[in-house]
Amino acid sequence: MKYLKSILFLISLIPLGRLVWLGYLDDLGANPIEFMTRSTGTWALVFLCITLAMTPLRALTGSSLGIKYRRMFGLFCFFYACVHFAIWFFLDQSLDVQAMIHDVLKRPFITMGFLSFVLLIPLAITSNHWAVRQLGRRWSLLHRLIYVIACTVIAHYWWHKAGKNDLQTVSIYAGGILLLLLIRLPVVRDRITLLVGK
Repeated sequence: MKYLKSILFLISLIPLGRLVWLGYLDDLGANPIEFMTRSTGTWALVFLCITLAMTPLRALTGSSLGIKYRRMFGLFCFFYACVHFAIWFFLDQSLDVQAMIHDVLKRPFITMGFLSFVLLIPLAITSNHWAVRQLGRRWSLLHRLIYVIACTVIAHYWWHKAGKNDLQTVSIYAGGILLLLLIRLPVVRDRITLLVGK
């Protein structure tokens, strides 16, 4: 348990390491930018799901161990979202701010992705003990934005895949996030606690 956080941290870096390794081998496929964008976006979503799963996991197991790592997983969600955004802005948009704004306003799935990224920023900035002390109760209210972000991220992914008529994978993520959000409803949470207690 002493080294668990360090182990989880290193494991969380594996997706980035894989991209770097594939890039070194020149094995990122026929469209490297699309491959890297898709991969980092997927891992941002995966870490979002892991972050959201920590509270239900505590309700199911009665252990608060996962809560200790929730902040780290949330920051990895933001980290991969930053890489995802950077690849799109630097490589796809070629640092053209005007083109970026046009893309954000023109395509709904880009709009939702950009909104998700912007909403993640204040959560990442305030993911420290100092911010918790300074904001008090407002910290909890601010970090409820994660539920809004979960919806906008799924909208981003859904609209992107809808254009390709490929909704199988995004439907799985959408169902998982819906379940993770429903578990937070008091009536559902209390029922789970009662069942676990029995």
